Amino acid sequence: MRKLGLIAGGGRLPVEIADHCERTGRPFHILRLRGFAGAELDAYPGETVGLAELGKCFKSLRRAGCEAICMAGLVARPDFAKLKPDLRGVRAIPGAIVAARRGDDALLRYMLGVFEHEGFAVEGAHEVMSDLTLPAGPLGAVQASADHLADIARAHTVVRELGRLDIGQGAVVCDGLVLAVEAQEGTDAMLARVAELPIAVRGAPGRPRGVLVKAPKPIQEERVDLPTIGPGTIERLAQAGLAGVAGEAGRMIVLEREAVIRLADELGVFVVGLEPPKP
Repeated sequence: MRKLGLIAGGGRLPVEIADHCERTGRPFHILRLRGFAGAELDAYPGETVGLAELGKCFKSLRRAGCEAICMAGLVARPDFAKLKPDLRGVRAIPGAIVAARRGDDALLRYMLGVFEHEGFAVEGAHEVMSDLTLPAGPLGAVQASADHLADIARAHTVVRELGRLDIGQGAVVCDGLVLAVEAQEGTDAMLARVAELPIAVRGAPGRPRGVLVKAPKPIQEERVDLPTIGPGTIERLAQAGLAGVAGEAGRMIVLEREAVIRLADELGVFVVGLEPPKP
């Protein structure tokens, strides 16, 4: 079993991967990204590196005996002018700037290529943890109605088009009307905007209408940045009066799965996995 280098940003995902590796006995080493990784990762073996300290990163991975890496967690797009790169980072930044101008997915592909060029295999979070993604069908007791399924189909079309343009991974639709699409602000901020819309165009707690759909971009590098939901997503969509959330089976990460199921059932909202579209 090859040793994993976990390059950890913020949020819950890196913690779940570290816990999984520890439970299953997979050797691992964490590189905590300064300013992003949470303090809960301090308990695991590894060290802290800056976002542009690639030389330090590669040395740490090799010293620890890592053969593969996994990038997981939230990392905001950097202000390249404010980065403090080491020598190896300086060499990589011009290419990163060019890639960033083509979109987030291009930037991620570029960074994965840098690690592969250094000899590291790249594993997606869902490859490290096979039970991390949304299964097909309902996840929990609440079912989507025919009206909800129509909104899901509409939102799925919208979010796939957003993805084709490398804009975002989420959309909210209610009774066929597109209420919001996700860009750089992220899902939580999008749902907060929906919660401020007039009740006439959306549901309300106790009278839910409308759906959230998240899907990877058609050009998505699926080893990093798959759409993700967790208990916080369920809380926020319920607060916005939405009836549920849908994603593509096997292509959306569900954090704290048991908590998501329990909370969705308590709040009366559905979580459903869609069959991915055929190529």
